[in-house]
Formats: sequence, structure tokens, C-alpha cells
Amino acid sequence: MLEMVIDSIRVSLLNYQRVVILKEKGADRYLPIWIGPDVADAIAVKLQEVNVPRPLTHDLLQQLALDLGASFEYIIVSGLDHDTFFAKIVLTHNGKQIHVDSRPSDALALAVRAKVPIFADESVLEKAGVQLDKESGKAVVGGDVDASGRPPKPVDEKELQSMSAFKDFIDSLDLDDLGRKEHEEGKGDGKGDGDKKT
Repeated sequence: MLEMVIDSIRVSLLNYQRVVILKEKGADRYLPIWIGPDVADAIAVKLQEVNVPRPLTHDLLQQLALDLGASFEYIIVSGLDHDTFFAKIVLTHNGKQIHVDSRPSDALALAVRAKVPIFADESVLEKAGVQLDKESGKAVVGGDVDASGRPPKPVDEKELQSMSAFKDFIDSLDLDDLGRKEHEEGKGDGKGDGDKKT
């Protein structure tokens, strides 16, 4: 399990869908996950500390769990299968740990409310993690090192064609902005359907 933070919520220029960008804490690896506009708004409202007159769905779920005596421990983006991400919300109730299946977007919306850590399974980052190649500035998809211990080489055109939807999404992102918020603020501790893989 690797700890992540919410780097940003973005809108794809291709189709105007929202994508949440998770960043590996203490590293330059990102995990983009498509999310619906309603959950994107629910996450953004809490991250921006906007007061709403009535509780949103995730506020209600959090309060319900707390009123029943449960406490939120953490969430984890636990799997990726056929371009669909899976997550678990981990709670404790009466001394027992409970794992609840969830869409990553809903788990993230609860995590920002409960102020609990966000994790991703290493296998998910190996499949869908994105890094910037320092020399070329291009996106590198997959794990953070190859068998020789070096960073992986950038994805070539043939590989990109086989992942055309993913390529279209990556091309639509302003990758120069990734990590900028962390550097501007001087900290990287942001808190952090089926959500779709980008």
C-alpha cells in the first residue's frame, strides 16, 4: 500500500469529463481516475472548504457511520480490472475492522470529509500510474522502475496506439501543472466509479 494525496481535479478537454489526479506521497507518480461530475463536485466542495446549506450524500454517509459508532480509518484504491478501478473504505466498529467495497470516487469523497489517509495498491500504480520523464517531459505509464532499477523509458508510438483512449486523455492534460500546487504551497499533505481508468 502506498499513500496518496489528491493533487487536483481536472476536466478533460476531449470530453469534459472529470478526472481526479492522485499523487504518490513523496514521489512523482500520479494516478488519474475518471469520476462523475457529481462526485467531483462533492470532493471539490470539501477540499475548498465550501459551506453548503444542506448535507451532501457523502456528508450524510459519514454522519450515519459516526452515529452508529464506526470510525473511518483509511481508504484504498485496491484494484484495476478491465479499465475499472475498485476501492475499499476501511472502518472500525466495536474493535472490528470492516472493509466496504466502493467506487474510488465515493471513497475519496468520504476520505476528504473524515480526513483519513488515502492509499493505492502497488499493483494499481504499476498498471495505471503516470510519471513525467525528466528528459523528454513526456508521460511514462506504469511502474516507477524497470528490472535494472532505472526509470522506464517513455511509451513509444506503437504502444500509445494500442492505448488510444488513454493516450487521448494524457495528451489532453496540462502535465506541467502536476505537482505545482504542492510546490506553491510548500507542502504535499492534501487529503486525500466503478470509476474508469483514463
